[in-house]
Amino acid sequence: MIGKFFKQNAPKATVPAGKRIYAIGDIHGRRDMLDALLERIEADIGGAGLSRETFAAGGAPSESEPQLIFLGDYVDRGADSRGVIDRLLGLRETRPASVFLKGNHEAIMLDFLGDPEDLTQWLDWGGEETLASYGVDAAAGKTPAALAREISDRFPAAHRAFIDSLQLYHVEGDYIFVHAGLRPGVPLKDQTEADLIWIRKRFHNAAPEERPDKVVVHGHTPESKPVDVGWRIGVDTGACYGGMLTAVVLEGTTRRFLSVKD
Repeated sequence: MIGKFFKQNAPKATVPAGKRIYAIGDIHGRRDMLDALLERIEADIGGAGLSRETFAAGGAPSESEPQLIFLGDYVDRGADSRGVIDRLLGLRETRPASVFLKGNHEAIMLDFLGDPEDLTQWLDWGGEETLASYGVDAAAGKTPAALAREISDRFPAAHRAFIDSLQLYHVEGDYIFVHAGLRPGVPLKDQTEADLIWIRKRFHNAAPEERPDKVVVHGHTPESKPVDVGWRIGVDTGACYGGMLTAVVLEGTTRRFLSVKD
């Protein structure tokens, strides 16, 4: 349970025996990069197994269907948010064990649809690109309320159901997967949605005695390359900023990364 604290000399974190997990960072409307990364993942799944180095580090070949875990922020900033959600809906059919988490950009998009006049900042945070992907022109002088009505009319029911169904976190073995992070020292049951999808510095700078006993895999904070500091792994590598789209691959006690460049 979250609420115990991360121990510096604890045994290496592991996923359940025979399982391989691919946790994918923030996509932000980059359907092209998502397709490229999924192609790499499929090749990795269909490959000969783990490298000699991974076996030496304690890994073992997967005995079950690999699991994809998406860490949120599918929409905004990139050119094809609609295409990203279409692709994820297809994956939910072909890989039903996949997990889809909620990011702050999905949350603020929903907030805008419910209260557009008070949440116009969504338009500046990549919402205009999302509107455009659904055929809504935000540069036409329309009021926020008119834009919200128009995208609601154009938003497929399956897309809205997908966004509404997103989870806030997921646990597998010694790992917890979440969009942004956890408020230090707070049990999981007491974490708020705002903590899980918005937190940054307070989480990154958590003192050792405040850290959870599970390794946290997260996105939300873009970096030039994946971050692994032992107790947390960050895989937002700035896909929408000309960077990379990254997945961390977890199997046994091993961790490795797959990335595609813009």
